[in-house]
Amino acid sequence: MHTISIQPNLESWREAARRMLAAEVPPEALLWTETAEALLFKAAEPDNSSVAKAVKVPAVFMDMARSAAAHRDPQRWAVLYRLLWRLTHGERHLLGVPTDADVRRVQTWIKAVSRDIHKMHAFVRFRLVGTDAETQSEQFVAWFEPEHRIVRLAAPFFQKRFTGMDWSILTPDECAHWDGHTLHFTPGVPRSAAPDEDALDGLWRTYFKSIFNPARLKVKAMQAEMPKKYWKNLPEAPLIEELIAGSSGRVQDMLETEERGVKPAPANAYLEKLRRLNEPEP
Repeated sequence: MHTISIQPNLESWREAARRMLAAEVPPEALLWTETAEALLFKAAEPDNSSVAKAVKVPAVFMDMARSAAAHRDPQRWAVLYRLLWRLTHGERHLLGVPTDADVRRVQTWIKAVSRDIHKMHAFVRFRLVGTDAETQSEQFVAWFEPEHRIVRLAAPFFQKRFTGMDWSILTPDECAHWDGHTLHFTPGVPRSAAPDEDALDGLWRTYFKSIFNPARLKVKAMQAEMPKKYWKNLPEAPLIEELIAGSSGRVQDMLETEERGVKPAPANAYLEKLRRLNEPEP
């Protein structure tokens, strides 16, 4: 049995996997472990003095590996190597067999990672922390605690959506930073490194309260989509229980309020042109 110690990321695993494939080391002969500063190959491992050859695998495998590698299951490296071994040793079409145990397990990890990325996209809240003295750009920081190691997978969404502002997203595993030109990453930090509140939190809570519709409230569905574990980092969280508690009364008030008359459409040449275009021909 050979112990392979890698950093907990795809790049580190990929380098080690290529070397093990080049040395023809089967999956059952490897024990994969993680460490912050990995020494990839020790004396106990097979001779790998030769340069690892490029290995051709289906492109979909690397897409799957990229997502699965972000999962926290410690068995992911072993399962990914076993899939890689099988793909390169006679089972070229393995990924097209959804009932295979290894394929099914990786797909389960991918779904969990995808859900976690969706939650990060939905529940990150930036806080204003200052202004850069040189560029005069406002600086925003957010704190998030993902279930899996998804920062690098989730960050491009924020880069695209908040291109015009400088921001940092801090997490316990890794931090993402965007300065308007470059996206880069640094090691994770503790919760104490993130700001607690800024002046914009009050504005956000006012907006959240104004768009809350008690008539459409479904508590179980809301908690399924926004689990309570995320509430502690949401500025609107203190309002949620209050709004839920008062929702039935607000609905009753809405039902008892007399219906308002329909206001005439404003005189607008463009809107009038659109109306005429949509009228049926005589």
